[in-house]
Amino acid sequence: MEWLEELAATLGVPPLTEAEAEAILAVSREVAHGVERKATPLALFLVGRAVQAREGTSITEVLTQVRGSV
Repeated sequence: MEWLEELAATLGVPPLTEAEAEAILAVSREVAHGVERKATPLALFLVGRAVQAREGTSITEVLTQVRGSV
């Protein structure tokens, strides 16, 4: 996932850990198959907004919330 590391550097954010990447992909699959495929990027955008807005909250915590609502 070299491209993602380069993108993170370009955006000035820390790169994803392996566990974070796997969790994001898992939630993406759940949204795509359980809700609607085209909702996937929008759902992940909202995940990013939630992580940004909730200082001290990890992406894993937010993804767990999403999994509970899919």
